Amino acid sequence: MLIKNLDVLAGPGLDHVRDTKLRVDGGRFAAVGRGLRQGQGEGVVDGGGLLAFPGFVNAHTHIGDSVGKDVSLGLSVDAKIHPASGLKPRILAATPRGVLIDHMRASCRSMLQKGITTFADFREGGLEGIAMLREALSTVPIRGIILGRVGFYQGMAQIRRDAPLPQDRARELAAILAECDGLGISGANENSSAVLRTYSKAYSRTANLRAIHASETKDSVRRSARMTGRSETSRALELDPHFLVHMTHASRADLRAAAKKTRGIVVCPRANSALAEGIPDIAAMEDAGCTLALGTDNVMVNPPDMFREMDYIWKATMGLRKKRTDPRDILKMATIHGARLLGLDSGAIEPGRLADCVFVERHALDLEPMHEPHAAIVHRASESCIRAVMVGGKVVHGAL
Repeated sequence: MLIKNLDVLAGPGLDHVRDTKLRVDGGRFAAVGRGLRQGQGEGVVDGGGLLAFPGFVNAHTHIGDSVGKDVSLGLSVDAKIHPASGLKPRILAATPRGVLIDHMRASCRSMLQKGITTFADFREGGLEGIAMLREALSTVPIRGIILGRVGFYQGMAQIRRDAPLPQDRARELAAILAECDGLGISGANENSSAVLRTYSKAYSRTANLRAIHASETKDSVRRSARMTGRSETSRALELDPHFLVHMTHASRADLRAAAKKTRGIVVCPRANSALAEGIPDIAAMEDAGCTLALGTDNVMVNPPDMFREMDYIWKATMGLRKKRTDPRDILKMATIHGARLLGLDSGAIEPGRLADCVFVERHALDLEPMHEPHAAIVHRASESCIRAVMVGGKVVHGAL
């Protein structure tokens, strides 16, 4: 396919290329340039009036709780979503399997319609949780990265004596390894160092991802210090994770360690704010050398909308620090950086990359006149501006 008369945010720099052509072949971007000519038998589409940018990579979600939207307002973080004692696991246990799948599928469709072409989900529920999400994904053409976990959580006494992973859970871990894309751990405060090292060794033998929540709340940071005398982040790093999630209350030393030992951090600013836990300091994270990506976190507390996520963190960061932030950097967090942290061959419109992208109307009511395309996407665009969404070279939402 050759798309002509198109504006493109191209390459790793998301450079604005005006009135150009984009070739898609075999599910990947083949070329970008004005001089491209139609190949024999190649279809040509007129992209006049459209701007193409990489599909959003929502690098952290919990869509399994889609059935529980806003039922926990007013509760603390642990009371809402703690994997063992919170309201969330009780709601999930009381909801029929088919209902859970239907609501997960609805969240997948919602994300796709909002330009999210890939999402990474921390999947609770062991093998059955993985199976439910795969069933939900079977009818929605979005890329879902499933990060499973063993349904095992330890208390303070077990963590203090460094209790190991029981044999039956080790067998469960091996089965999970065969069924998902990686490991999404709840946090260091629910696992001893011995268990974290076991998870690390098991997954280091595979190509699977490893990720973990860390330093999300002030209480979780204090709890780690009380239990172990160590920072929550330093213990989370015993998993040898590819990336960390949240780090909203991480120290500067923690951030430097994360920059050295991981691919980066996924921040979820709207979810942190909805849980009354603050806003991640992305400037401090970047100063420490961390690569940052964006996630929308629990559907229970936050709609999975990357347009809203970008707008929020951009303006909140500038308001708090009283210093300008380039909107292009925010857009990179939602596209290129998310793909990098997840190890995906996508996230940018350049030859050889997977052809995942979004086409927005440059003359949409909220965007015209579009003087600065990066700012327009970050804080003016919405689902209503999207003409089409492409995944793997196929238009899966809208039309060109």
